[in-house]
Amino acid sequence: MQCHEVDYAIFGDDMQIVEVELDPGEGVIAEAGMMNYVESGIEFEARMGDGSEPQQGFFNKVMSAAGRKLAGESLFMTHFTNHGGAKSKVAFAAPYPGKIIPVDLSQTNGNLTCQKDAFLCAAMGTKVSIALQKRIGAGFFGGEGFILQRLQGDGKAFIHAGGTVVKKQLQGETLRVDTGCIVAFTDGIQYDIQRAGGLKSMVFGGEGLFLATLSGHGTVLLQSLPFSRLADRIIQHAPRIGGSSQGEGSILGGLGNLFGD
Repeated sequence: MQCHEVDYAIFGDDMQIVEVELDPGEGVIAEAGMMNYVESGIEFEARMGDGSEPQQGFFNKVMSAAGRKLAGESLFMTHFTNHGGAKSKVAFAAPYPGKIIPVDLSQTNGNLTCQKDAFLCAAMGTKVSIALQKRIGAGFFGGEGFILQRLQGDGKAFIHAGGTVVKKQLQGETLRVDTGCIVAFTDGIQYDIQRAGGLKSMVFGGEGLFLATLSGHGTVLLQSLPFSRLADRIIQHAPRIGGSSQGEGSILGGLGNLFGD
């Protein structure tokens, strides 16, 4: 199925939003809960599957939904279609600070592999599936487990990354990366896991036990602030619930003082 040709505009800096313009009859698919606003004429519906295979049977749709659940995503995707007589717009925003990256899949040989929570939305006709890691080491220690997402098609897709995005072009080189910093990579890139140096470096180096290795010929997208790293820092500085001491910057302590509790 050929993807719909959609126009778009990205607004903002670190809290970005992508606005997709749909001609009458055009559509876009998105992860559940990512819609920000929608103009008149566009109707949306939660469906099982991405709509890339209209003749797909019920069993195949269930298997596809089960794969999405295995990847930690919602069973359903939201389909937005312009049923009006004029152009109309729908906007999507990511759930945490970062950058929205537009990708023309026709320029990546129709394939893009990305971390499982990077996908935001894409033109109708884009196939969104899971990609199982073949190497057991990459599966257990690669940060995203055995499962990555694969985007296939010939239209526009939009993925999200935390912090600043860095684009690397590999021409046979090998790049070692923190496992959580990988956003996406094109075909021609081999993904594996190796130890982060010697035993002392692994235990005391602070860079984790393993690093991802990316090699081959293609494009790699990296992020400076994975959400997992941000969440870890928040948890480290969160106040101890029920504790006797209130640390500096304690949110719960401040609320307790404010309300006299």
